[in-house]
Amino acid sequence: MKNYFGSILTAFLIGFTANAQGLLNKSETVFTHQDTLRGSITKERAWWDLKYYHLNVKVNPAEKSISGSNTVRYTVLTENNRMQIDLQEPMNITKVTQNGKELKFERDGNAFFITLTEKQKIGDVKEIVVYFNGKPKEAVRAPWDGGFSWKKDKNGKDFIATSCQGLGASVWWPCKDHMYDEVENMLISVNVPGDLTDVSNGRLQSVKKEKDGTKTFNWYVANPINNYGVNINIGDYVNFSEVFKGEKGNLDCNYYVLRDNLALAKEQFKDAPKMLKAFENWFGPYPFYEDSYKLVEVPYLGMEHQSSVTYGNQYKNGYLGRDLSGTGWGLKFDFIIIHESGHEWYANNITYKDIADMWVHESFTNYSESLFVEYYYGKDAGAEYVIGCRKNIKNDTPIIGHYDVNNEGSGDMYPKGATMLHMIRQVINDDAKWKSILRGMNKTFYHQTVTGKQIQDYINEQSGINFNRVFAQYLTTTQIPVFEYMFKNGTFGYHWTNCVSKFDMPVRVKLNGVETWLKPTTEWQSVKTDNEDRKVEVDKDFYVTTSNIVE
Repeated sequence: MKNYFGSILTAFLIGFTANAQGLLNKSETVFTHQDTLRGSITKERAWWDLKYYHLNVKVNPAEKSISGSNTVRYTVLTENNRMQIDLQEPMNITKVTQNGKELKFERDGNAFFITLTEKQKIGDVKEIVVYFNGKPKEAVRAPWDGGFSWKKDKNGKDFIATSCQGLGASVWWPCKDHMYDEVENMLISVNVPGDLTDVSNGRLQSVKKEKDGTKTFNWYVANPINNYGVNINIGDYVNFSEVFKGEKGNLDCNYYVLRDNLALAKEQFKDAPKMLKAFENWFGPYPFYEDSYKLVEVPYLGMEHQSSVTYGNQYKNGYLGRDLSGTGWGLKFDFIIIHESGHEWYANNITYKDIADMWVHESFTNYSESLFVEYYYGKDAGAEYVIGCRKNIKNDTPIIGHYDVNNEGSGDMYPKGATMLHMIRQVINDDAKWKSILRGMNKTFYHQTVTGKQIQDYINEQSGINFNRVFAQYLTTTQIPVFEYMFKNGTFGYHWTNCVSKFDMPVRVKLNGVETWLKPTTEWQSVKTDNEDRKVEVDKDFYVTTSNIVE
């Protein structure tokens, strides 16, 4: 999750030429060599396909330090002997081995380049072991400023968690830190002080009591997982659980909360099975039955860590007790439980290849909030919610970011992206088809990384409607289309302006009190009208403005 009011970055126009107004000049943002190493599929990444990690981490709260190793299993795609592994300063890689032999490596900022001595034959499955240690970056304002959160609970016990979307998983552990290549499964072993519990992704396989009084928790993730979805959460946790009877059978749901918050959690977390019921209806089966569903209390607001959704909403409905829509509907549910869990479908099941397309995660998940409202309170309530969230749109920079440099776009990807999807649903004008598109998307791209264009093309193909100019308008510009009209000599003329070239979104209007669909383009069109009232009202489901040209 990122904040509605989070970092605002410049963006990149693709596919269509928009008017100059509302777009930033790409040259205004300067990207570095490190941005390219982090955000592109370098030749040192491209030749090998990631298969498995065993991340083994010892956490030392007293020193705010960690140490350990990561076993990296991969398949050779093309012959090469130079591999990129990422780990950000001030963390350090101390040793790398393959089959017990130490390998040479060199550091280039946050990237390490390892020289392999064995021949890397196409099709071979090989492993390296990367040893590391250090004091990882401490999060200043998690989850928006990522890293480690080293906190204490009210009883003085350590309360620790990681969060690293955007910044990258390499802020604390060595990995192939690019979203295009997800590890297929992994083991996460976390060693913590003996009076604490670690909760990570997947299912708990075992807990080992060590001779020094510490404990090692071993968690196995059976499904593909993106790097930033991997997390560790450490605290004086207690656990309660239930079984959700879902579309794929029984889904284990486990909840880990601070000891003093057990009673609060048992009440507040009733939203979890409600969420699962609603989202399985809209999006299809929960994507990670094999790994279970977990909610884990953390010392920050929350994050969509796969099968280990983190929670810090203070056991309040809304967003820390506030309704982001201003309609009242936002206080009917716990925002963090619904929003962050929605990411299990959009972020963890369907994952962007490049953070420039972060709208694929956030627009659909923001929209999922209104679908939750609709499921329990009706279609009008869901529409009121998504329309109400428009007040959070800033229209300062475009939603799509620069590609290949780890650059996300505007925070408008939340409310503006959701309202775009709401409008697309209106144009399709077939709720059964819309639902089938959402469910079909999660089936077609099951456990895959995607580009934004793939999602756009899928919606176009399944709906039978070309929405390319709608996507271009709302994702790559900051302009709000204007429905410009005039009455003259018994005719009603209309067109789109303040928009991308040849913008052609159909729109529902009331013309002199009669509801009708119009298909404006950027060229003027006209229809005859005998009514002298001269009243036009664009349906509130459309995020546009109107302008009456008066003679």
